[in-house]
Amino acid sequence: MRKILMAAVAAAALMGGVSTAQAADKLALVVSTLNNPFFVTLKDGAEAKAKDLGYDLLVLDSQNDPAKELANVEDVINKDIKVLLINPTDSDAVRTAARAANRAEIPVVTLDRAANGAKVVSHIASDNVAGGKMAGELIVSLLPDGGKVIELQGVPGTSAARDRGEGFHAVVDGAKGIEVVASQPADFDRTKGLNVMENLLQGNPDVNAVFAHNDEMALGAIKAIEAAGKTVLVVGFDGTDDGVAAVNAGSMVATVAQQADRIGSMGIETADKIVKGEAVPEYTPVPLKLIQK
Repeated sequence: MRKILMAAVAAAALMGGVSTAQAADKLALVVSTLNNPFFVTLKDGAEAKAKDLGYDLLVLDSQNDPAKELANVEDVINKDIKVLLINPTDSDAVRTAARAANRAEIPVVTLDRAANGAKVVSHIASDNVAGGKMAGELIVSLLPDGGKVIELQGVPGTSAARDRGEGFHAVVDGAKGIEVVASQPADFDRTKGLNVMENLLQGNPDVNAVFAHNDEMALGAIKAIEAAGKTVLVVGFDGTDDGVAAVNAGSMVATVAQQADRIGSMGIETADKIVKGEAVPEYTPVPLKLIQK
């Protein structure tokens, strides 16, 4: 009788009646926006690593909207995920979403931007302060006789914008002859970078250099500068494909390159360790490099 029962179970397994393989563990990646090449690359890096390690990765786009971000997190909390990876729309506004995961006892890992006021197991990002300093040092070296500089800031409230600005000002504010004539947000957006730069050029027609907190704003600023028929040094940040192409073409002086795909893949590697009960560092810095022609 036992042999007959075992044979029946084996037959059912072969026919799909009994599964002998476990379903892949689920991870979730909630991204601030997929309307930005940098975060698309971050997502791609995460997806590739998740596939390599055998995880089912759910990816949701918050469209730069904290309310959408919260809805995304609430959605994935109910899908039996093991770890929440989140790239916040805003380091303060993400608190509510991160705390929702905390209450559900789901470990949170932040990517590129930090989350303030919530429990985060690990944070993976470039050293944005160091990157801001790299940009500032380059501009100072390119303007040995001094000059006027415009700063295009990222989304207010994000750790990336705050830290890049902090590093930049740590260098230029004490540099002889360098004057930052305007610092204005353009929300990491190319179109806003164009519009803000157009307005700032009207009030500062003799500007010598621009530091944009990301390549998207830098590329928008370049369009405004070219339309005004001016020659202005532009330094971006992120090292996106379009940014590097602009450097190679000579329209952008340099970009401080992040490794977006590495941030994504390291996020998955960290989540894998958390799932396995291994210790992970509270902060993992991802190296930066300055790309020039």
